[in-house]
Amino acid sequence: MPFPENRVPPTTYEGIRNWDELDPARHPFAWDEDEDTHLRSLVREWVPPVLSGMAGWWQGEHWCASQVDAIIRERYGSWAWGWNWCYRDGGPIGNWVCGPSSVTTPDETAARVAAALLEWREWLERTAQRFAALAPPSDASPEDRSWHLERACVRLVTYTLDSGAEGGWHGQASMVLGWFLTATGMDQAEAGRAVESAIGGRFKSWVTPERKLIESVGEDLAVGLTGHTPYRDHRERAALEALHDRY
Repeated sequence: MPFPENRVPPTTYEGIRNWDELDPARHPFAWDEDEDTHLRSLVREWVPPVLSGMAGWWQGEHWCASQVDAIIRERYGSWAWGWNWCYRDGGPIGNWVCGPSSVTTPDETAARVAAALLEWREWLERTAQRFAALAPPSDASPEDRSWHLERACVRLVTYTLDSGAEGGWHGQASMVLGWFLTATGMDQAEAGRAVESAIGGRFKSWVTPERKLIESVGEDLAVGLTGHTPYRDHRERAALEALHDRY
């Protein structure tokens, strides 16, 4: 079949949990005026000349969105899957919502797709920078590692909240924490279990958690992974605290 969605395998949950599939350092991305023009031309081809609208149950718009998603993943690779992970669904993307809301004219739709792809890439790059800044040193003692993990968890949950995600934001928080742990060398399955154990259903959709709850989750994650309570006297680590606060 000639349709793009038939050329690209569906995205799996296991695939998106794997930070190696998303890490910008592993997946180069070149963007210039020519690439922008080419992507927009690809998108415009799949925008229906007459939209379905509410009377047609938005079938044309949903169909277009699925074809464009396949074009993006086929052209740029696995890292691009989140270009349409809208803030309404717990993601960080604001330039694209869904087919019914974002598919309009060919030019407008193409512009939204390009903006959303760049927004996703920029978010991934910021996320990778945070992972690098917050990772425990390789030679850290268990006590020091516990402190680093607790502070990283608190900051990454806050980072998720600051991304603008609404319903399902806690899903993004769990995903980001799992990515962070695997980026530090932990097995993917082990990371998933650690995050699930620490959060334990305490974060809720559409509810912004209290700072005390976020810190409690961070401590539980750190203790669960190291067996040590995070070091609490931050005065000796003021410079490192200030560095982490920038991320």
